Amino acid sequence: MAHRDTSGRALTDYPRPSVAVDTAVLTAAPGEALCVLLIEEGGRPRLPGTFLHQGETLADAVHRSLTEKAGLPALLPEQLHVFDRLGRDDRGWVLSVAHLATIRWVDAAAMGLRLVPVRDVPPMPYDHGDIVARAVAELRRGYALQPDPSGLLAEPFTLRDLQRLHESVAGQNLMRDAFRRRMEPQLVATGGLARGSVGKPAREFRKA
Repeated sequence: MAHRDTSGRALTDYPRPSVAVDTAVLTAAPGEALCVLLIEEGGRPRLPGTFLHQGETLADAVHRSLTEKAGLPALLPEQLHVFDRLGRDDRGWVLSVAHLATIRWVDAAAMGLRLVPVRDVPPMPYDHGDIVARAVAELRRGYALQPDPSGLLAEPFTLRDLQRLHESVAGQNLMRDAFRRRMEPQLVATGGLARGSVGKPAREFRKA
């Protein structure tokens, strides 16, 4: 027997929204702008996403959308926020469970992905611009506290390269001394030296 609530109605008596998943895939490299991956669908730029299928988990739907629409099967997205504004989707009553993922710049470039600086994101349907903005804010919160929490920089790295990456994510210059005081206790010196074209060799680090 179908479960009924206190009003005597079954779950099937209530209207149901469609559920979508949309993922903001972000990337940056030292000296490069923070970028988001966009695809084109129906002649409009947008984030990779899809509708949840029956018997499918949200994680499965995200994996499917990234694999089929962007060729990215190996990312580990995290849930970001549920966008449920009425009228947000002209196709009907649709909730979007937004996700955030990151990919290294060199990997994205090697795959020929369409990367757009977050400051230049064009108008997009289905609250996708708001999803990008929330994803960027979340990424920046993490980078304000920890050294490269998303692993965008290959180890070992110099403090200079780490700062330049954090500046790319933050979208602004950072005070050198304050940055190093905050980050260096969370790093381990490898004992190696990076030799540049000028100046003395810089110490190399990895995350603790």
